[in-house]
Amino acid sequence: MFLWRERIDPAGTEFGVEWAFTDRHEGSSQPPFDGLNLANHVGDHADAVETNRHRVAHELGLRAADLRFMDQRHGCDVAVTPGTHDDLVPEVGSPDAPAPAVDGLVSGRTDEALVVLVADCTPVLLLDRREGLVAAVHAGRPGMMSGVVPATLAWMRTLGARDIEAVVGPSVCPRCYEVPARMRDEAARVSQVAPSVSWTGTPAIDVAGAVVDQLARDGVSARWLPGCTREDPNLYSYRRDGTTGRFAGIVRLLPPEEVA
Repeated sequence: MFLWRERIDPAGTEFGVEWAFTDRHEGSSQPPFDGLNLANHVGDHADAVETNRHRVAHELGLRAADLRFMDQRHGCDVAVTPGTHDDLVPEVGSPDAPAPAVDGLVSGRTDEALVVLVADCTPVLLLDRREGLVAAVHAGRPGMMSGVVPATLAWMRTLGARDIEAVVGPSVCPRCYEVPARMRDEAARVSQVAPSVSWTGTPAIDVAGAVVDQLARDGVSARWLPGCTREDPNLYSYRRDGTTGRFAGIVRLLPPEEVA
């Protein structure tokens, strides 16, 4: 169920966190979505997706209704979940509203978990333990180039974040992400580490490398988990399979032991 999972318990006035990246095992979806597909927009049976979401939520000690998804658009828009600093973010809707059409989602609540769905794009999880803020970011090539990661960091800092750390999950590696030369040149203008070469020697883009570069330039330390989605059958990959499911990056705040 989990490719990677970590829990950091609260300490004093510092918040704790539980964050994870799922794989495609222990799910109820049938081929070609076989396994733990968590996306309901790819053609999988709705009942199977709902069952999968319940299983993941249960493992995290939550209800499926406590998982906060995005209607991901490959852009750079960011939303803040209801109840997070409503004095700074008015009229953000209610928890049962439709998933916001964004690629970055920020929360300061301990009763919900943020979810980013991917099948080659780069999933990014962000955390400030002192201020009690987390975020989930969907950074595909268009999102990386339009600045979804810096935009999400900016929102977290607007809400008071000062010491942000990141975990970057598996995505398609540059050896497997061949693109036209023009596209690689455009990416090079965003990050100097973005241009790369595929395994056949053709132009390629290192999206995750560029995301890590953006984080570093914004003063955020990042752990970058190994793995290429196209090369790892334990993960969903659109480049490899076409019609397929989505795995998830998930992050949840844990309440502090003491009130600051």
